[in-house]
Amino acid sequence: YLNGRDGSQVPRGRRVIDMFGLSAEEVCDRFPEVYQWLLERVKPDRDASSDRDLREKWWLHRRSNEDMRRSLFELPRYVATIQTSKHRFFVFLDAEVLPDDKLIAIASDDGAVLATLSSAVHATWALAAGSRLGIGNDPVYNKSTCFECFPFPDWHAVDKVCSDIVSRGAEVPSDRVRRLGEQLDAHRKRQQAAHPGLTLTGMYNVLETLRRGAPLSAKERVIHEQGLVSVLRQIHDELDAAVLAAYGWADLLPALRVAHGNDAPADGQTREDAKRAFDEAVLERLVALNGQRAAAEARGEVLWLRPEFQNPAAQRPPAQTEIDTARDDDAGDDAPAAAAPALKPAPWPKEPVAQVRAVAEVLAASRTPMTVDDIAARFSSRGPWKKRLPALLEMLAAVGRVERSADAGWRFMH
Repeated sequence: YLNGRDGSQVPRGRRVIDMFGLSAEEVCDRFPEVYQWLLERVKPDRDASSDRDLREKWWLHRRSNEDMRRSLFELPRYVATIQTSKHRFFVFLDAEVLPDDKLIAIASDDGAVLATLSSAVHATWALAAGSRLGIGNDPVYNKSTCFECFPFPDWHAVDKVCSDIVSRGAEVPSDRVRRLGEQLDAHRKRQQAAHPGLTLTGMYNVLETLRRGAPLSAKERVIHEQGLVSVLRQIHDELDAAVLAAYGWADLLPALRVAHGNDAPADGQTREDAKRAFDEAVLERLVALNGQRAAAEARGEVLWLRPEFQNPAAQRPPAQTEIDTARDDDAGDDAPAAAAPALKPAPWPKEPVAQVRAVAEVLAASRTPMTVDDIAARFSSRGPWKKRLPALLEMLAAVGRVERSADAGWRFMH
């Protein structure tokens, strides 16, 4: 049994009697010691209750939360966060853990879900969409506004884009985010297991101090060494970059790096300015994405987080057939090489997926690094489409398909 205090401080090791799903006769037959405990300590109070349901089901909890239990059924673990907390962190809890009402249980065992929720993108949304506790002014995580209204990345779409431009077997965005989520959870659990007095609140207090660039106190230095907080910081930095790339918002990463103290601010700018700019941009884009998702859902197009549970009747999409791009068997070794692609500017694609693929194809066809202007010269269109090129290049770099060369050009990583 865990409550909010157990989640942020040192767990007390409490256990709870939970007979959900069993009749009184089954409890007596299978767990006679537990039955006697309940019979002597619980039943007398329940017999005096005016609530008929409590009297008749005296061996069960007052509220069983059947919806939560149904959603957690057959999951080996689930994501949880503390409803009221100074820092917004998400952890995996074993399926055998019964959460208190001060813990928000999210019925997913997917590392990509934990990672996305642990990112600066979601932290910004949760602070804006949640509320504040009167005493202490700690943020309160409201599951309806903070979680249910939060638009996750479209993993299917972003993975499909990258599968067309990355080498076979390479890590696609969802796998990278998922791996970092697992790494984040494992790192914190490993350090807490090695140091039983180490708390998540203490670790994230030190992480906040590191990001401010302030000196650590003697107590904070101990926590820093026990929790390997600089490693924790690096994991979060990589996770934030991967999540931003999954949304297609890699252009916001420079502001976040300044806000987190990783890069120096520009002249006339402060860390607070960068943080404000990042938060405003993220919220504007998330609100717009939320509206797009709502419109899509009205048309019956839903992005399920757990389709096997939420939409089990849906048919699996047909397998995509690979196109054989090998040359014709009749062509001899002396067959002429294919003509070089024409350099006439091509129309700039309208769809984001096609835009990423087009930029990747231009770089793949070039034997030398290309600047943003070189790439832009390969396309023609009206409007401010050129402004998207840096963000698309950062997204391709985040998934390991392009890299910036020493002369500030970009080249494809074959």
